[in-house]
Amino acid sequence: MIDVALYNPDIPQNTAAIIRLCACFNIKLHIIEPCGFNFEDSRFKKVVMDYINLCKIVRYNSYQDFEKKNSKSRFVLLTTKANNRYDLFKFNKKDILLFGRESAGVPDMIHK
Repeated sequence: MIDVALYNPDIPQNTAAIIRLCACFNIKLHIIEPCGFNFEDSRFKKVVMDYINLCKIVRYNSYQDFEKKNSKSRFVLLTTKANNRYDLFKFNKKDILLFGRESAGVPDMIHK
């Protein structure tokens, strides 16, 4: 099954909604710190509800930590700068869909 990763998420409601989605489809979620909020944020709790207990979440201190611990996976960056259409892309079972920070995406070094 393809995993999902969030790079430095900064909107608590979006992260909570993605946790709910991952819980419903039994998808592992990787969260690459730092987040722009804490998991005690009331906006986060209101949206995540009890789904946080149903989702397998792995948190990383940095992108380098995430990269090292998932070295056998391919990272597929979802970006507005993509040249390939996602509906025509050939995904693999070990792919991790990587979403950048809502306010800034990912740094150039990750994008490349």
